[in-house]
Amino acid sequence: MYLYNSATHKKEEFKTHTPGHVEMYTCGPTVYHFAHIGNLRSYIMEDVLEKYLRYAGYDVNRVMNITDVGHLTSDADEGEDKMVKGAKREHKTVMEIAQFYTDAFFEDCRKLNIKRPDVVQPATGLIDDFIKIVKKLEDTGYAYFAGGNVYFDTSKLSRYYVFNDHDEDDLAVGVREGVEEDTNKRNKNDFVLWFTKSKFEDQALKWDSPWGVGYPGWHIECSGISLKYNGEYLDLHCGGVDNAFPHHTNEIAQSESYLGHPWCPQWFHVHHLNTSDGKMSKSKGEFLTVTLLEEKGYDPLAYRYFCLQSHYRKALVFSWENLDNAVAAYNKLITRIAALKPEGDVDEAVFDEYKAKFTQTMGNDLNTSMGVTAIFDVLKAKTNDATKLALIGDFDQVLSLSLLEKAETKRAEDAKAQKSQAEGGYTVTGEGDPAIDALVMQRYEAKKAKNFAEADRIRDELKAQGIEIIDVKGGASWKRV
Repeated sequence: MYLYNSATHKKEEFKTHTPGHVEMYTCGPTVYHFAHIGNLRSYIMEDVLEKYLRYAGYDVNRVMNITDVGHLTSDADEGEDKMVKGAKREHKTVMEIAQFYTDAFFEDCRKLNIKRPDVVQPATGLIDDFIKIVKKLEDTGYAYFAGGNVYFDTSKLSRYYVFNDHDEDDLAVGVREGVEEDTNKRNKNDFVLWFTKSKFEDQALKWDSPWGVGYPGWHIECSGISLKYNGEYLDLHCGGVDNAFPHHTNEIAQSESYLGHPWCPQWFHVHHLNTSDGKMSKSKGEFLTVTLLEEKGYDPLAYRYFCLQSHYRKALVFSWENLDNAVAAYNKLITRIAALKPEGDVDEAVFDEYKAKFTQTMGNDLNTSMGVTAIFDVLKAKTNDATKLALIGDFDQVLSLSLLEKAETKRAEDAKAQKSQAEGGYTVTGEGDPAIDALVMQRYEAKKAKNFAEADRIRDELKAQGIEIIDVKGGASWKRV
């Protein structure tokens, strides 16, 4: 398998510390708000990576943190704690906020067929581990106490900028909007390992430490959690490209200084989901969540399909038109699979041939768009339907688009529609969305009961979702416009 390595800026053969076993770490969400679909693009691609590694025969231990303390509104250790900000916004405690949005995040993951990692660890659960790391960094001269906080001393490193070669002058704190220079720092790029009560007196979560009552910085939590559950040698670290600097840069600095040896050789960064106005964020434009997609009538798996059509190292532009195109392609794919009949025996030679092609494609820097194309190649293959269905089910272990399940549902709906038509009943045809079909049927039942106000209400509700209903003989047809 070959993966692009952000640390070396080239595609490399993937190797692990222990042959056949992968220690994998994924930066998890800061649970102060819902995840937007830009955040979730990263988790989709990391999910495909984990599933492909397992598919290729690796034993994988995947660890994810939950940031429920210490992530400030600026990555330069400045501003308000995001968790405290969320608690104030909703008049709840920080831990209530954390639990609510952690549950919401994993519910979004479930809808997107994202597997839950083997280990999920909230930062607040490992405070003693963080303190132990910070104490050793201080004792060995990599950290210093100043103005009530403990800072990592970046001047002790032979190389700090791992992912990019920055000109140090370009990182002058004053040029960053909304960031005041921290006069406690010895060097511009030093970062906080532990805050005490000298900063943010209203901080909700505080713990005793050798430096006074306080709380950990954002960067230390990922090092501490990974060291506890992945061990001293991490094989693969994943995250959004915006985490490369300073978060992942700081993780490497503190982890390798603590361990005294190289820590993680392979870094996997997923690029942004952009809108026409630029990078998607929670603070500007329409707040795009999985729930909003559902409210607008979209299947979350159509969004997963949309993401898989692009390479993880390319910025992906989101628009409703682009999503509609993905929906149409996804539904057509399901319709084609539904037309296959599970008859005959699997041709093992053909199965092995196409599986080898899929493995080679996905093993070349996780080329998901070609992985999706492999499904269409199978549909066009000169072999029987049983072999095609077996291959599609095999590939979908990695792609996780629920193709066979959706196709089975479509088959059952088509059979029901044919039976209804044969009996002179009312038939609904559309783009393969049971929820929309049900609403169109409810509209018919309302009209039949002469409840025209309810029928009009349903029509208007569907129209608001971009659904057009066309009444035809013996039923109705609908489409997205």
